[in-house]
Amino acid sequence: MTQSDRILPGVALMIAFCIVAPLIDVASKLATQGVPVGVIVLGRGIVQAALMLPFVLALRLPFALDRRALALVTLRALLLALSTYCFVAAVRVMPIADALAIVFVEPFVILLIGRFAFGEAVGPRRLAACAVGFIGSLFVIQPSFAAFGPVALFPLGTAVSFAFYVIVTRSLSRRVHPVPMQFHTALLSALICLPLLALGTLAGEPSTTFVLPQGIFWLWVFCVGLASAVSHMAITYALKFAPSATLAPLHYLEIVTATLFGYLVFGNFPNALTLTGIAIIVASGLYIIHRERVSDRARRLAMPLPA
Repeated sequence: MTQSDRILPGVALMIAFCIVAPLIDVASKLATQGVPVGVIVLGRGIVQAALMLPFVLALRLPFALDRRALALVTLRALLLALSTYCFVAAVRVMPIADALAIVFVEPFVILLIGRFAFGEAVGPRRLAACAVGFIGSLFVIQPSFAAFGPVALFPLGTAVSFAFYVIVTRSLSRRVHPVPMQFHTALLSALICLPLLALGTLAGEPSTTFVLPQGIFWLWVFCVGLASAVSHMAITYALKFAPSATLAPLHYLEIVTATLFGYLVFGNFPNALTLTGIAIIVASGLYIIHRERVSDRARRLAMPLPA
């Protein structure tokens, strides 16, 4: 099998991810019309865990986690719940494409965390691309903030929490198979939601009050978990076939599909300022991917040949 033959399934699965992942947002936005945000986050965890369990059993993968792995999975679950809550709260009132465009500053956040928290080498070009990308996000945030208020900042909460989620996942991937990792993360995120919903119900906070879905809203909550499970499995196995450097540029296809679904289902289409911001964010992200490839190639060439 040639290298291109091995990469092709990974590319196909990444495209599948970019098609299915925005359906999480569509189902979430539909669910928020009758279900509190916290209940949607809980439902996602329960459904995703239930759908992942048969894969863990069929593949005969280990359930057990050592103490450090359990701590990391718990942190990963907390970050997933937080990022999901912020995004669902945002798309309850914002167009999906607008919210997702702001979330796409997440690669810039990861780069900055690596530079300032872990001392990773990041050149001035990539730092400049980060700055430009954040400026692009302001093009999206500004009209959204004027129309929807502080909720327009929620996708930034998703971007930051998901950036830490990715960093934790990188550390955890060396200790836990990705399929049981997804199962444990989903299950623990649901368990984390339960006490928060109990407190929200006692405090009378609408977004975290426990209310059972009614009628069609059961379907929307289930679809949030179903699309989450399918999309995560797609990207997990995409990375088994193709390197992340090959797949990363394809991730921006998700903005295109999110815009399409937002228009078809809700009649939302980004205005000129938002489209400008999206273009800046995508261009900056693609440039960072290019520079990381260049830097990685330079590091490999600088490595001494084996004796």
